[in-house]
Amino acid sequence: MMDHEAYRRALLADPHSKDAEMLRHREACGQCSAFSDQLLKFESRLERAMRLEMRPPAAEFRPGRDRQGRSRPGRSRPARFALAASVLLALLVAGAVWLAVPRTSLAAAVVAHMAGEPDAWNTRAPIPGPALESVLESADMQLTAGAGVVSYASSCEFRGHVVPHLVVQSAHGPVTVMVLVHESVGKQVQFDEHGYRGIIVPVAGHGSIALLMHGPDAHIEDVEGIAARVRNATVWLR
Repeated sequence: MMDHEAYRRALLADPHSKDAEMLRHREACGQCSAFSDQLLKFESRLERAMRLEMRPPAAEFRPGRDRQGRSRPGRSRPARFALAASVLLALLVAGAVWLAVPRTSLAAAVVAHMAGEPDAWNTRAPIPGPALESVLESADMQLTAGAGVVSYASSCEFRGHVVPHLVVQSAHGPVTVMVLVHESVGKQVQFDEHGYRGIIVPVAGHGSIALLMHGPDAHIEDVEGIAARVRNATVWLR
């Protein structure tokens, strides 16, 4: 079944594609439906800007001289300003569309990483303090007791960097926490993929933190509660 990342890559390649699998995904996914609408709006604005640029200059009044020999100003400047404004608007929309892709890719990468460590969910006993400190060292951070029971801690390779991968126990089950000091997001991102529900929250000056739960009883509200608890218990060492 097509996931978010595959759909958006295919859409960027052909915004007007009628592929049946893409259509099914768009109907079932509100996030990708909104992404599609945004991309099509950009396409429409870009086409209008291009039509303005290609408009024949027959009616354009060019500089010259009047009967008294004085310089006569042209009237093409407003048209040029309109074209520049249209192109600038199109570029701004394009930037917003492209910025949405890394966030989706990051969420997909977090979910994919979980598939490689299924045993992380099965731990329950708290890990020793020195072992936890060793894992957190790569992110230059420490956790106080307010974070709760940390039952799993591993230094994992993720998108070219070693990052702390933790599991924190909660009243609603285990919550995975990945400290991504090399990954920045502009605002909180929610995702719901392949049975995983989670969020990626920005941390000013320290990248972001991804948190997720797995299973039918997973709720975003529970993940957000753990996110607040972990952030309040985090001590950054630099």
